[in-house]
Amino acid sequence: MAAAPIFTWTGFYVGVNAGYGWSNDDFDAFDAADVDDDGGFVGGAQVGYNYQIGSFVVGLEGDIQYADFGAEGAFDFDGDGDDDTFESSDWFGTVRARAGVAFGQALIYATGGFAFADDANGWTVGGGLEYAFTNNLSAKIEGLYVNFEEDDIAGFEMENDFGVVRAGLNFRFGTY
Repeated sequence: MAAAPIFTWTGFYVGVNAGYGWSNDDFDAFDAADVDDDGGFVGGAQVGYNYQIGSFVVGLEGDIQYADFGAEGAFDFDGDGDDDTFESSDWFGTVRARAGVAFGQALIYATGGFAFADDANGWTVGGGLEYAFTNNLSAKIEGLYVNFEEDDIAGFEMENDFGVVRAGLNFRFGTY
C-alpha cells in the first residue's frame, strides 16, 4: 500500500487579491495636519515562490495593485499666492520576502520588503494567514503597512503611508 503524499508549500504560485486600504498622508516639512485621508478598494495580482524546510516556509512575492484611496489636496508650495494641487498615486507594487510556519495546509507568515509607486520608492511590512484547500488552490488574508517618502512637490518632502487589508486566491504549481 502506497503512503499518502505529504503536503508541501514548495513551488511557484500566481494569484489575485482584493481588499481595503486607507491612507495617512502628511507633509513632514510643515508638520501639517492630515490632508484628505481617504480609504477605498485595493485589488491586483501577485506571483511568488515558496520553499519549505521542515515546518518553516520561506519565499519571495511580488505584486501590483490598483488603489482607489489616493489622497489629494492643495497648498501654496511655491509661494505665488495660488494653491498647487497634488494627488497621490492610484497604484503601487511590492517585492517582499515571506517567512512563516506551516501547520499542514495552514501557513502563518510575516512579510516585508520594497514598495514602489510612480516616482516613489519605500518599504512595506505585514503578515498573513494562508490555507491550502487543495494541492493547487489556496486562500489568504493579509495585512500590509506601506510607507513612501517623496520629495516631488516643489522640493518639499511628503510622507505617504497607508495600510491594506486584503484577501487573495493563489493557484500553486507545487511539488507534491
